[in-house]
Amino acid sequence: MFPADNVWNTNISKLPVNSHSAAWLASMNSATTFLHPDFGPNPGGYPYGIPFTVVAGNQSLVKVTFQYAGDSDKGPYPFGPNTPIEGGANSGGDQHAIMVDSRTCTLYELWDAQYSAQGSTAGSGAIWQLRSNQLRPDGWTSADAAGLPVLPGLLDFAQVQAAVRTGKPITHAIRFTAQATQSAHLWPARHDASSDLSPNAPPMGARFRLKASFNVAQFCGDSQSYCRDAKAILAEMQDYGLILADNGSNWYFQGSALPQWPDGLVSLLKQIPAMAFQAVDESCLMVAPDSGEARAKPGCPIG
Repeated sequence: MFPADNVWNTNISKLPVNSHSAAWLASMNSATTFLHPDFGPNPGGYPYGIPFTVVAGNQSLVKVTFQYAGDSDKGPYPFGPNTPIEGGANSGGDQHAIMVDSRTCTLYELWDAQYSAQGSTAGSGAIWQLRSNQLRPDGWTSADAAGLPVLPGLLDFAQVQAAVRTGKPITHAIRFTAQATQSAHLWPARHDASSDLSPNAPPMGARFRLKASFNVAQFCGDSQSYCRDAKAILAEMQDYGLILADNGSNWYFQGSALPQWPDGLVSLLKQIPAMAFQAVDESCLMVAPDSGEARAKPGCPIG
């Protein structure tokens, strides 16, 4: 999703470490925390994770009324009674609804989505042209507190399986959350959701990578179920890293709800230590403030 030179799709394994890395890690309790996959089986009902649906012009477009209308794209949106909603229509959580029109390569995202034949509502909504590097207006939220798209940052089990089967790596960053964030945002983020002025708290858009010194090969034995799947994700975290996209529990990273994730893989991913990460400075990659295009230059190498 997005052009190959988009920052979401840029290998940041060789970028310099951010000068705030140690402070940001400390604020997220990294020394005593392990990463938490925010997806997986749910014996009680709808699987954990964020669902999305692909439409091809066969879904009616509807008007959506927004709580944060000033920061939302008016639409209309291909949102219907059968559109999957995060957690289920009555979950009371973030209730993301994500739709991709494969005809036009357009991404539609809603937060706090509620479908009704009498008039659908959402907290906020954003529309993205996936062939473009254009960012949202600075200061605007999206279906995500950082003003970023949600879908390009989701892990998907089918995607992981393909990486294991073909040997081709997963080549995009993963979205994650932190409990305390700074009242600031870094490119490519467009929005912040905090009143905390401390530079020790990470701002929205902060990018982290798994250290090159982390021994992926020894993380688990290949004979163990789903070990190769876990290693594919670890390699992705070393090369493309994590982007801070929302407020939430520390070091929770997001994936799609379907196809469902096996419990064995989820359990392995809970063993990744947060202290093995470092923040990087990707500001040097920026070509223009309103574009997600990323370009290497002397002193600013990409992998």
